[in-house]
Amino acid sequence: MAKRRKEKTEEEEIDFKFPKFDEEGFLRRERRNIKTTFISFLFGALIATISFGFWILLSGNTWRWLLVLLFGVFTASWLKYIFIRLNIDLTNFGKKGWFGTYAIYFVSWMIVLIILCNPPFYDDENPKIDVVVLPDMQEFGNPVKIIAKITDNVGVQKSGITFSINGEILNPESYEFDNIYNVFRYTYTNDSIKNETTLSFTLSAKDGSNHKTEHQGTFTFSDKTIIVPEPLDVDVSPGPRVGSATSIKFKVDADITRLYYTIDNGAPINVTDKEGEYYVTYPKYEGWPKNKNVTMRVFAEKNYTFDIITDKNLNQMTKEELQKFQVKINVNTFDNIIVDNQTYCFRVADETGVGIETPPTAELPKIKIVSVPGFETIIFIISLIVVVLIFKYRKKDKKT
Repeated sequence: MAKRRKEKTEEEEIDFKFPKFDEEGFLRRERRNIKTTFISFLFGALIATISFGFWILLSGNTWRWLLVLLFGVFTASWLKYIFIRLNIDLTNFGKKGWFGTYAIYFVSWMIVLIILCNPPFYDDENPKIDVVVLPDMQEFGNPVKIIAKITDNVGVQKSGITFSINGEILNPESYEFDNIYNVFRYTYTNDSIKNETTLSFTLSAKDGSNHKTEHQGTFTFSDKTIIVPEPLDVDVSPGPRVGSATSIKFKVDADITRLYYTIDNGAPINVTDKEGEYYVTYPKYEGWPKNKNVTMRVFAEKNYTFDIITDKNLNQMTKEELQKFQVKINVNTFDNIIVDNQTYCFRVADETGVGIETPPTAELPKIKIVSVPGFETIIFIISLIVVVLIFKYRKKDKKT
């Protein structure tokens, strides 16, 4: 009995026949798919060209991008009528076919439009100017540095830069501009200023398409940039008597990164403690001598680093790439010092607590590194999405 069942099963398996492959229908469908793909691409490129015209006409309109996007999306509905007009058989085209058609159209439209809206075909962006004044308030006789990062999608040359102080346009030879790192540098010095004075400056940049950006700013010279309001009579020799717990206060009106002082031209002693608007230090720190008349000089430092942009992780860089990146950091890092012209006097007490503690450490601002994905990363992500979609639809076809 079992033998008969086995023979019957084998006969049933032998009687099964694969359905005949419709070669003509397959070729017809493939030709149709090729036609719809090609037409979708051409139509996307055509609509992108028309959208580019609208992009130019709507220059300055805050709704420009949204209006152009809506135009591109709604125009996609014309694809169906184009296929019918060209007598393309849409039988069994299905959701998958329409999805692929609209995807090809939209990607083609977006890529062509992005290419047309950027140099060398079109430039609609003004140069960007990021300015820092080191420092914004300075003591008499000390220099002020005006640094700017000038960037543009088509680039800015030194000939397109105009710089003026109090309305007087300066000779281009008086300032520097690094074409590689787009850094503008100017140092202002004027030993004749003896009264508190505020100066204004204007920096403008024009790119190759005559798009212009202007930045205005000010900086001040004053003998009150740094003062020591407490203890009293510090500007009269031999000065007040101070002990290890005597607070010495500093008031700084400039925007600074670090404040420090020296005793009798010794090693710098950082001032990091604050009480309200005042910086505070004490003679308990190393560098203060016991039972001695001393003089104090005060200094302030302003540091600034423009954002460093990289498309690579620092841990993935080679030794040569790290060296180049360090050069990039150095070129984008700047500093300047405020030197207080006043000398301060103190009579230091003979106390055991004087000059025994280690001075505080000043923390300089950290360099801000901005990581942006490289072009190869974007290509990888797009390729990954395409591969996933291909496998997804292949899996569906196998199930069908």
